[in-house]
Amino acid sequence: MRFVAVIPLVALAGATPAFAATTYPLTIENCGQTVTFDAPPERVVTIKSTATELLLSLGLADRIVGVGFQDGPLPEALATDLPVLSDKLPSQEVVLEAEPDFVYGGWESNFAADGAGERPTLAQLGVATYVAPAACRSIKPTKLTFDQLFDEIGEMGEIFDVALDAEVVVEGQQAMLERVESDTRDLTAVWYSSGTKTPYVGAGSNAPAMILEALGLTNIFADVDDGWTSASWEAIVDANPDVIVLVDAAWNSAAQKKQLLAENPITRELDAVTNERYLIIPFPAAEAGVRNVPATADMAEQLARLDFGD
Repeated sequence: MRFVAVIPLVALAGATPAFAATTYPLTIENCGQTVTFDAPPERVVTIKSTATELLLSLGLADRIVGVGFQDGPLPEALATDLPVLSDKLPSQEVVLEAEPDFVYGGWESNFAADGAGERPTLAQLGVATYVAPAACRSIKPTKLTFDQLFDEIGEMGEIFDVALDAEVVVEGQQAMLERVESDTRDLTAVWYSSGTKTPYVGAGSNAPAMILEALGLTNIFADVDDGWTSASWEAIVDANPDVIVLVDAAWNSAAQKKQLLAENPITRELDAVTNERYLIIPFPAAEAGVRNVPATADMAEQLARLDFGD
């Protein structure tokens, strides 16, 4: 059964989507590779949650023959049973056993010889590939915007000949984003992704930067031209951010991060720590994908509830 799943996504009432059936063969440029589709993919392997969830949002669960390297459970609106090839990055052998005609990777590094296989090799075997544009490294991506995420949704709609479904998802996300109210209190923030001795934080060019800007928060590491970067606790203490974003991952939960910050002699006196000024985002929503807009809306509500004594 096909379904158009949203997280939650709201179609614009009375809108008439501008879409057309895809003409094949379809040729696209993706992360330095030219990829041609002679027909809509029928057997797809998705690697990373962002890839899986985008296709599920387009109602393409029946096309997915295997998933790998998922970052967390599916959100309730997209919950379905999918064949798991590997909890980590599946090997090329495992991927090919699923007999895919398309492999959609959330990171370019997924396509390695010791991973799902190199893209040229898979192409020779008749398997088309696609890298989420925000995760391309062969060609440095520009600073991520929500419009770029919407373009990826649209491109998947074109590849699978479901342009109308893609239009509905994009319009719903645009409507949700328009309702997010940017905070006007001139607050600063650090995006704490992972790490204990050395914190790994959101920098100035990928999903963390995009979400923080939409929230009206100034990222203390915005001047680092990368998606994420290794920092130091001392640098964070010196900046004394008003808010700390905690990425909630199974392997490094928000609760564990809170405990570390409260017990670490370097960070326990931070205003944000002593007053528990935290925003929490699940790991699968912290990377560029269809969960970014709903996560931004949720974090805006969290931010509005924080007490700054004013």
